[in-house]
Amino acid sequence: MKKISFGILLGLIICISACKKLLPSAPKDEAVLAGTIPGLSPEQEKEHLIGDANFARIFTKEDGLGPIFIQNSCSGCHVANGKGHPSTELTRYANVNGSVIDYLLNKGGPQLQHRAVPGYLPENLPNEANVFSKRLAPAVMGLGYIAALDDQSILNNADPNDLNSDGISGRVNYVSPTSFFSPQAIHIPNNGYYIGRFGKKAEKVTIQDQVVFALKQDIGITSDFDTQDLYNYQLGVNTGNNVTDPEVSSGFVYGLVFYMRTLKAPSRRNADNTDVLAGEKLFTQIGCASCHIPTFTTAESDISALSNKTFHPYSDFLLHDMGPLLDDNYPEGSANGFEWRTPPLWGIGLAKDSQGGQMFLLHDGRATTFEQVISFHGGEAASRRTSFNALSQTEKDQIIKFLESL
Repeated sequence: MKKISFGILLGLIICISACKKLLPSAPKDEAVLAGTIPGLSPEQEKEHLIGDANFARIFTKEDGLGPIFIQNSCSGCHVANGKGHPSTELTRYANVNGSVIDYLLNKGGPQLQHRAVPGYLPENLPNEANVFSKRLAPAVMGLGYIAALDDQSILNNADPNDLNSDGISGRVNYVSPTSFFSPQAIHIPNNGYYIGRFGKKAEKVTIQDQVVFALKQDIGITSDFDTQDLYNYQLGVNTGNNVTDPEVSSGFVYGLVFYMRTLKAPSRRNADNTDVLAGEKLFTQIGCASCHIPTFTTAESDISALSNKTFHPYSDFLLHDMGPLLDDNYPEGSANGFEWRTPPLWGIGLAKDSQGGQMFLLHDGRATTFEQVISFHGGEAASRRTSFNALSQTEKDQIIKFLESL
């Protein structure tokens, strides 16, 4: 075995040292959305990593992709666990005639799959559809805390008749549970319906509900919980896919659910900054915190790291009338077209990092600044918009600084 000369060894050391200086330093924890909740065991950390790999898995035709689909992986829409981009938007559609709502399930509804595997045709919107809702994928961090919140904590802030006369009348969305839903101690039934807390209109009760729906409607992947494959109804039933259903097991679904339950909550940045603190105070003074409630505490959880934990989502998880500018005419569960679940604001300051450097906000990405978002607030939020517009420019900038810190 040849010996390495001292000169060569010294050169290697110098080279390695110089390269380290050229490499960028790792981003701070508060600057990224990825990561696990504190307090997981080594086994849970391992399970999280398995779920992470499933989340990033790119499905192919041979795996059962499609045959019609929107994206070929979970991370295709939820880049870096963050908000989606207009290039990956999805379309929900239905036929609404007065109080009669038909999601056109026999015509490919409720969601358009505009892509297809090679040799197959993507779906077109059926002629019967008369309402459409464009949606961007939500960020997925911190969902475990929301899932561990008991229903009563959500009901405590509901005021459908505005009994406190603050102009806010948030209400829960009672939805029909899925066939695989298993009620837990945190759930309070109401004549067979349960409180939704996930989705743009709080139309999903659990993370598993959301995962099973997205696997099929976004990727065209069947599971033990939904075994019927997607297909283009214009071409005929059960065409275009020869992969045996279900295409993923219950274990795969549970792995994704665990991964999403154990993603960390976004960390604050510059929380002690003078302008940020002033903006936070103004945010409360003009009434924004009536819906974007800062703090909740979880109930007992089967994951001890989620039990009795205080978290700061800046949401009440209730439906609110947001006025005509945000009315998509698309009802879900008991939610009307003009009603939307208060979106959590945590992580909003990092939105552009997963959106190519430019923010695309609101459910459909039409707003690119916080000021534009506020300008679309109507209905119950109209008075808050008016109060914001009455502030000085310095005060407005302070609220924006606060939002950027979340």
